[in-house]
Amino acid sequence: MEEKNRLVSLSEGRMPYQVRADALTIGDDLVVMVSGGEKPHVGAVAVGIPRPSLDTPEAVSATASVFAMIGHKEDDVARMMARGLAAALQRNIVVTVGIHVDNIAPEGIRIIEESCSTMLKRLIEQLTPI
Repeated sequence: MEEKNRLVSLSEGRMPYQVRADALTIGDDLVVMVSGGEKPHVGAVAVGIPRPSLDTPEAVSATASVFAMIGHKEDDVARMMARGLAAALQRNIVVTVGIHVDNIAPEGIRIIEESCSTMLKRLIEQLTPI
């Protein structure tokens, strides 16, 4: 029997650095929207595809292709999320990321990156079949 579309929504952190992820299963694939800060948007898009690990062929890794909108810097987060989800869940992944905080300091960027990393782990836990 085919799995119905499933929506998982998570948030991490506090404003102005709060980030949110909404993940929707579409058949065997997964679409994830990561947004946050004061002006959510689409800043980068990544496609993650699972593949055998180059180091250990019996393990699963992933490759990711990323497109960043001009002037946006969310490509590293999009790549991390797409590769991490594709490898862990062994399914094709599309991730959009758009997080904006006016005049953000380096410490704020670090907080957001850590929140996204934590959210990645939580998404994997929520979406891994039992």
